[in-house]
Amino acid sequence: MTTTKNAKGSSRELYLGLLINVLANTIYRDPSIHPDSLGTFQPELRSEGRDWPKVAHSMAGLRRLENVQQLAQRVIDEEIPGDFIETGVWRGGCCILMRAVLAANGITSRKVYVVDSFDGLPPPKPDKFSRDERLNLHLYRELAVSLEQVKDNFSRYGLLDEQIVFIKGLFQNTLPSLDAGPFGLIRIDGDLYESTYVALNALYPKLSPGGFVIIDDYGALPACQAAVLDYRTLMGIESPIQQIDWTGSWWQKPL
Repeated sequence: MTTTKNAKGSSRELYLGLLINVLANTIYRDPSIHPDSLGTFQPELRSEGRDWPKVAHSMAGLRRLENVQQLAQRVIDEEIPGDFIETGVWRGGCCILMRAVLAANGITSRKVYVVDSFDGLPPPKPDKFSRDERLNLHLYRELAVSLEQVKDNFSRYGLLDEQIVFIKGLFQNTLPSLDAGPFGLIRIDGDLYESTYVALNALYPKLSPGGFVIIDDYGALPACQAAVLDYRTLMGIESPIQQIDWTGSWWQKPL
């Protein structure tokens, strides 16, 4: 299995290809801190985004990072209106990549919204959202990354500027009242049913026709998948869901 994105083509592609390798840290190969895969760097796990890197700025793996690059580029090439947004950013890797795509294309008119509690995941509310029962991801403090650290990560790539907007707080407290949009690209990485549904409900109506929505945990977490399917059913969304890898999926809003 290939564990490093090959750098071919234009200067833009070379830059973004190298950036993806750095974000996933397939270059210096830091070990995993995931409870199920502690220890040395395992190339296949890192490539597929199945570990929690000790140092790398993204745990999405190469294929999901490449998907962010490809869809962000399509938004630009196809002149789909709107900014980019990710809800649930961990160390900021996917948002750093979104900003890099804008920079590589000389785009100054779009922003990247970086939305997170910056304090890990919230406890589940099984009394309200039964699908989230026993999904106790709030206990994993490895998933809690401060706003200051994420800002510092952007700065290390030279990408911390006025085109980045940080939104701090739980999704249910920030997204419904978010004064932003339209969006050309939405990426949701909230794990829980509640977090996924809240994000879709608040943001999908602001997605431009032809825009894209990415769901990071669609294949990995049944609660997340249930939230997506429930929302799509409620809103009559029939756009086919495209698979990225073992967990990530996306679809395009009809024109």
